[in-house]
Amino acid sequence: MIAKVPSTAVRTQLAPTGVLRAAINLSNFLLVVEREPSPRGPSPRLAQAVAEALGVPLQLVLFETPSEVAEAAKDNVWDVANIGNEPQRAEHIDFTSAYVEIAATYLVRKGSKLKTATDVDCPGNRVAVKKGSAYGLWLENNMSTAELVALPGSDDEVFAAFAGQHFDALAGLRPGLLKQQLKLSGSKITEGHFTAVQQAVGLRKGRPEALEWLQNFVEDAKRDGLIESWIQSYGLQGKLSVAPLESLCQRSL
Repeated sequence: MIAKVPSTAVRTQLAPTGVLRAAINLSNFLLVVEREPSPRGPSPRLAQAVAEALGVPLQLVLFETPSEVAEAAKDNVWDVANIGNEPQRAEHIDFTSAYVEIAATYLVRKGSKLKTATDVDCPGNRVAVKKGSAYGLWLENNMSTAELVALPGSDDEVFAAFAGQHFDALAGLRPGLLKQQLKLSGSKITEGHFTAVQQAVGLRKGRPEALEWLQNFVEDAKRDGLIESWIQSYGLQGKLSVAPLESLCQRSL
């Protein structure tokens, strides 16, 4: 992929210290497939590609959860961040279009009458979700009748709460729920999905030239097959999908 040469303004806005500080959410096991000795996966690869296009060194700034990444936007500790694009995060962060999508759905217990993702949002159902997750934020905005309970902790801790307490469904990313399903005999994944989490590149507000350049970079990476090549190289086919290209009318807005 041949990226558009960044202007001085773009370099200054994206790497004001001369180094691109890229925030990485370690909890997304699809985007960070290995943590040690250094993070590997599509998210770090994208950060490296951006740094190379800018012609600056890369520093990965590591966070355990996406909510920590978003909260740190006010602290000037990162320049770009690879996290889900959700309205609650847009107060302090501008986002490019998505570079990958991950389907989000539900895990239900053995014998549950809930068969599809659309069955879950009904009166009387209690739904567990990881606090601060992109799909959890989506449910906060869109779930209308079921009771949504946002739980702190890791994916395993949230699953343990779901398994040990009275919940009708556990919301999560489909690949992660497939792993959790193995731990709960007879449990099932609902058919369909309630949303596809849009993983994008974010940067702090007030950097219009940098946002435009990053937006074009992400679209070119999708169009030229770079994102798909990372999905294949890490064996993530069927788990991650390249996000659709933006239409010409969307890009002109």
